[in-house]
Amino acid sequence: MALAINDSNFEEVVLKSDKPVVLDFWAEWCGPCRMVAPIIDQMADEYKDKAVIGKVDVDSNPSISARFGIRNIPTVLFFKNGEVVDKQVGAVPKSNFVAKLEAIL
Repeated sequence: MALAINDSNFEEVVLKSDKPVVLDFWAEWCGPCRMVAPIIDQMADEYKDKAVIGKVDVDSNPSISARFGIRNIPTVLFFKNGEVVDKQVGAVPKSNFVAKLEAIL
């Protein structure tokens, strides 16, 4: 299960992580987000020892979304050493997310 990332834990969990971080920006009302959600949860289980996989509800955490210029959802950001190194916008197959994560492991 992916971690719920919010304003209070963002810096500790994402920016200070010693592992790569995959962050899914989503909203309850977003249809394509519901297609991506099970993929993100699967990756959280599969990569639990290698990476941090989290989700940010854009409606509940607008400051994180604004900080990274999230305009479309779902948007998945890939962090390494606290920096955004890749991104995927829209619902795509799991293989796309896995390839981007593997590239930064």
